[in-house]
Amino acid sequence: MPFSSLSDPVDLARAQAALETAWADVKPTLPPEAEEPERSRLAYIVAALVSVAEDEDDLARRAIERYRS
Repeated sequence: MPFSSLSDPVDLARAQAALETAWADVKPTLPPEAEEPERSRLAYIVAALVSVAEDEDDLARRAIERYRS
């Protein structure tokens, strides 16, 4: 449950939107069998970055950068 630590509804909505944006960027690069674990990994990255991101776009960008590093 990557977003279970988020209690603020605004942060939760930002995290979900950023995850969808980041996932749309990452998913095409993955084989089908890797999609589920990699989406989960990306969700945990997004959750960890919520408090430092300026907005949804910044959060998605940071999550993609961390995912790929």
